[in-house]
Parts: sequence; C-alpha cells; structure tokens
Amino acid sequence: MTANPPRRKTGGRQAQISIADIEREGLRLGLPNLTVNGVATALGVSPTALYRHVDGKVGLEALIGEAILRDLHIVDDPDDGVEAHLLSFARQLHAFVIDHPGLAAYLQGLFPRGESGVRLQREAIEALGRRGYSPAGAALMSGTVASLAINLTAAEERHRPYVDGPLRRELDKVYALLATDELLRAAHLELPQITSEPYFRMVMTGCIRGLVAAAPPNRPVLDILTDLGLEE
Repeated sequence: MTANPPRRKTGGRQAQISIADIEREGLRLGLPNLTVNGVATALGVSPTALYRHVDGKVGLEALIGEAILRDLHIVDDPDDGVEAHLLSFARQLHAFVIDHPGLAAYLQGLFPRGESGVRLQREAIEALGRRGYSPAGAALMSGTVASLAINLTAAEERHRPYVDGPLRRELDKVYALLATDELLRAAHLELPQITSEPYFRMVMTGCIRGLVAAAPPNRPVLDILTDLGLEE
C-alpha cells in the first residue's frame, strides 16, 4: 500500500485540502510530532491552507486527539459490580492511552474537546447509572478514576525511556544512589520489583476501593465530597 502523494500548488493557486486530509497526515505524524508546519509540508501546502480548517496548533491537536479517541470503546461487563467495573474502565483506558504516545498529555488538558470525548464521558456516566448512580455521582466517580488513570499513564510514558530505552543508564545511577543510604537500601531490598501494569492495577485498586466506600449509589454528591475532604 503506497502513501497518498502530497498535494501541490497548481497554476499558482493553492491546492485544495480537506479536514480528512489534515486528519490523515496528523494521525500519521502522531501527537508528539504534531505541528501545523509538519502537516502542511506533508500535504504540500502552506500553513495558511490549514488555518482555513483548524484554529492553529490547538485546533489541530483537538482534531487529531478526537480522531484517536474515536477508536476507544470501553467494554462494560454488566456482571461487574461497581469496583470491578471502575478497575476495568481504568485498565482499558490505560492500555489505550499507553499505546498512543502523546494522548495522555492531550487528555490532561481540556476534556472533552470534541464528539469523541463527549461520547466517552456520556458512556462512562451511563455505565455507572446502570449501577444505581445519579448523573452527578457517576460523573464524580468516573472522572476521578479517569484522571488518576491518565496521570499514572502519563508518568509511565515519561518513565519508559529510563526503563527500556536510551536512558537506562540513568536508572542504574538512581539504584546506585539509593544503595549509598542505609535506610533507603533496606527499604528497597524488602520491596519486590513491580512492573508498570501490576503497579498501575495496585494503585488504581486502592483508589477505587476508597472511592466506592465513600460514594455508594444514591449518596448525595455533596456528602461524598465532604467525606473525601472537600472544604468550602
């Protein structure tokens, strides 16, 4: 399969491009490498041609971010209780985001930013609604779990070059530094080596259990927030 050739200016006029063209090349470049100039170059047009369709870099990111999220579909097992459902939700989100570099940073900004984000948020609320939660309670629960899952995934993405990438030597320096302190050395010797996926599951399980304990179905949202430490 050959790539589509870039569109060239003909007869002194700017070649016509579409949102679909911009989306295609933006997805090919990926969020970490996404720039207006990069997409314009790939399409063989000037950046001005893109500005007719997207509102600069922010608009371009939204277009590509939402295009990526179109492929995210959270599977909801109706037999799962609240805790199992939220953990499954977090793990599916983690797996999808880690497979799409740059998506974690996109999701850490404004959300939702388009139709895909709206769909995902609505489906998350509906899933908890089927388990007895009000829309507000469901939004609180799913939003909290999603935020923690995305933040943990973003941290894992930043850490990866030190674990299995070109910066592995730097991680070895950290271990050597820990070994120079008696207390830290003893603590880390007792701890097992935990890889990223089990660590993610462990942290999410602890958060979800605490959240579910404070927020059973039908409990008023303000009572939940107060119980979790919100102060006016």
